[in-house]
Amino acid sequence: MAQGMLDGKVALITGGAQGIGYAIAERFAREKARVAIADIDDDEGEAAEKELRRLSSARYWRCNVANKLDVHNLVAQTIDEFGAIDILVNNAGILATGEFLEIAEEDFDRVLAVNLKGAFLCGQAVARHMVERVGQGARPGTIINMSSVNAVFAIANQVPYSVSKGGINQLTKVMALSLAPHGIRVNAIGPGSIMTRILQSVASDEEATRRILSRTPLGRIGEPAEIAGVAAFLASDDASYITGQTIYADGGRLPLNYTVPVGN
Repeated sequence: MAQGMLDGKVALITGGAQGIGYAIAERFAREKARVAIADIDDDEGEAAEKELRRLSSARYWRCNVANKLDVHNLVAQTIDEFGAIDILVNNAGILATGEFLEIAEEDFDRVLAVNLKGAFLCGQAVARHMVERVGQGARPGTIINMSSVNAVFAIANQVPYSVSKGGINQLTKVMALSLAPHGIRVNAIGPGSIMTRILQSVASDEEATRRILSRTPLGRIGEPAEIAGVAAFLASDDASYITGQTIYADGGRLPLNYTVPVGN
């Protein structure tokens, strides 16, 4: 059997039941990692586990990453099942749309709790486990946070989402600095427009699609598998000297300071 770039590793992916999270879990499984996925959608999670088991050892557990006890149980279950956690992908995230003057406090709190506090709670819990293992002679692990191009520029009706992703970039840096003495690497991925279920509903609108493509120099919407490829690289030994960085996979959107013409 061919060896994968993550052979023998154990990976935990939050928000792993669908979209980018599932694509990462699938890529990691193809690279011979054993994978644990966490989500709050049991139907999707159990279906994802079934598919992932065709490729590697896999388990699904329900977890609200904004709840500290849930996170504690998730980490404990993963370690009990697989013996360790070598890779954490903090992918769980939600949206709440609303202009700044109208967005409700409850929506702001809910998005920040999942997108930012959830990454902090999961990152801290898994990092403590990784540090302990390093002290016992194990190889250092790695953590990947899911950021966004919205961490750099803002969309007026995505207030808490943009704020949470800006926070993820800073969280990535402070985690990387804190964990560097233990050899543990922490990086983030900042996707642009990726064809997830949320975007599929938008992409069915011709005008909305033209608007997305007008700000994307490569002229197409990205696929979840392309983000998974970046995650596999960051989780592998090929990225052994990279830490504290956010890698943007956005089709050229961030460097653009004007819109590009879109063909008919």
